[in-house]
Amino acid sequence: MRDIRDLNLQELEELLLSWKENKFHARQIFAWIYQKGVQDFSRMSDLSAGLRKMLSDNFVCGSLKLADKVTSADGTEKFLFELKDKNYIEAVNIPAYERVTACISTQAGCKFSCAFCASGLPGFKRNLTCGEILEEFAYLKDQASGGKITNLVFMGTGEPFDNYDNVLKAIRVINADYAFYLGARHITISTCGIIPGIEKLSKEGLQIELSVSLHAGDDKKRSAIMPVNKKYPLRDLIEACRKYSEATKRQVTFEYLLIKGKNSALLDAQNLSSMLKGFRLAKVNLIPANPVKECAIEPPERKDVLTFRDYLLKSGINVTLRRSRGEDIQAACGQLRLKYEKK
Repeated sequence: MRDIRDLNLQELEELLLSWKENKFHARQIFAWIYQKGVQDFSRMSDLSAGLRKMLSDNFVCGSLKLADKVTSADGTEKFLFELKDKNYIEAVNIPAYERVTACISTQAGCKFSCAFCASGLPGFKRNLTCGEILEEFAYLKDQASGGKITNLVFMGTGEPFDNYDNVLKAIRVINADYAFYLGARHITISTCGIIPGIEKLSKEGLQIELSVSLHAGDDKKRSAIMPVNKKYPLRDLIEACRKYSEATKRQVTFEYLLIKGKNSALLDAQNLSSMLKGFRLAKVNLIPANPVKECAIEPPERKDVLTFRDYLLKSGINVTLRRSRGEDIQAACGQLRLKYEKK
């Protein structure tokens, strides 16, 4: 049966009308699911017995099974979920001061084979449905301290723009007052650089954040790290990001994973600085890599990280240095899932 979370409010209202029920019951149903965390239709006490039976006969509410959970010394929690077809996805809660950031997946597996990421090593399986994406978020919210998520990033397994329609549908529900009511500016889509997705997002009228995985300042090096660069090279990608920023008046964050011996030399900082010169609404987020044994990835020495950062700062680039989280639990994308896929 279909997961009721695959429906948005309008779709559920239309369904209820086709059942000769009042459409206002749609908000009641979603209040039970999203705000009260009730997944059993029989417990929705302000609905008629007949409607509860219709819902039970036609829908399920949730199918994810927790396969594993690991907790870091820094408080980061990583969850491995088993889907109904026995595929696996990962999600992470990252607490920091007054914030809890949820990082969720959009696909089982990934097509894009980035050299630093374990997500794609077992291959691409399928897109997640809107309902599965929403269930991930609901689970992480329930697990967070105080039951509150302050920020959401689509930065787990998979490429969000490769599952565009389901991701945007889920975002609109997460943002909606009848569901989680998380502000759009607290939601970030992270992409490996799918230009059509960036262009399409610029026309959605949403104030969500865009994050682009860059990881190199020249095409040869980026293509070696991120094969997607062969289809969407840096010049075209940066131009698409400039146009996105102009159209939305939103800042674009460029994620830059610092990898020892790959992209962390002073020349790499110079190339990156030159490429982003004059991009006013841009920020570079430097991230020393978590070690990934399967991909032969290691972080640079601390002095090299600081030299890289300081060069960007002196060049007038808006830059932050992010502390790696969850290294003791292998929190890099795909590592926990890969452990289970190998079994």
